[in-house]
Amino acid sequence: MARATTAKFEELIVEVEFDPVGASGTYTAVCGMIQATITRTSNIDTSEIPYCDNEGLPLAIEREVRSQEVSISGTGVWALQSHEKMLDWWYGGSTLNVRVRNAKVVADGSTGDTTIESGPALLASLSNSREKGQRVTAEIEIQFDGVPTRTAKGS
Repeated sequence: MARATTAKFEELIVEVEFDPVGASGTYTAVCGMIQATITRTSNIDTSEIPYCDNEGLPLAIEREVRSQEVSISGTGVWALQSHEKMLDWWYGGSTLNVRVRNAKVVADGSTGDTTIESGPALLASLSNSREKGQRVTAEIEIQFDGVPTRTAKGS
C-alpha cells in the first residue's frame, strides 16, 4: 500500500521582501516563527430560489463564490533577527511582497504544480507575550492584498 508523500516543517516557508515593494527581489524567512497557518477562504453568497411550477415547495439554495482571500497566521519566539523589520512593517502600515514557498513541491512535485503563492500583503496584527521562565513569543497575521499569484513548477 502506497503512503502519502508529505512535506516537512522546513519545506513550507513563509518569506517577506522587507525592502519596499518590488525593490530587491530578496525574500527572507521571518526568523523565530515555528508555526504558520495559511488560510485560503472563499466568501460565499447564498440565494434562495423558488420553484415556479410549485411555489409551495421549500426554496432551493444556490451558492456562488463572491470573493477569495488568503492570510497567514503564525506564532513563535520573538527573534532579534526579525525584531526591527517586523516593527517597521507594522508601524509603517506598508504593503510588502510575501510568498509561501513549498520546497517539497520544488524538489519532488510534478511539472505544473504550484510551488509559490506570492503577492503584496499587510501585517494585520503583531502581538508579543511574555511568561515567567519562558522566552518572549510573537503572534502575527499577514493578509494578502488580493489573491496571491501562483507560480508553477517548470519541467
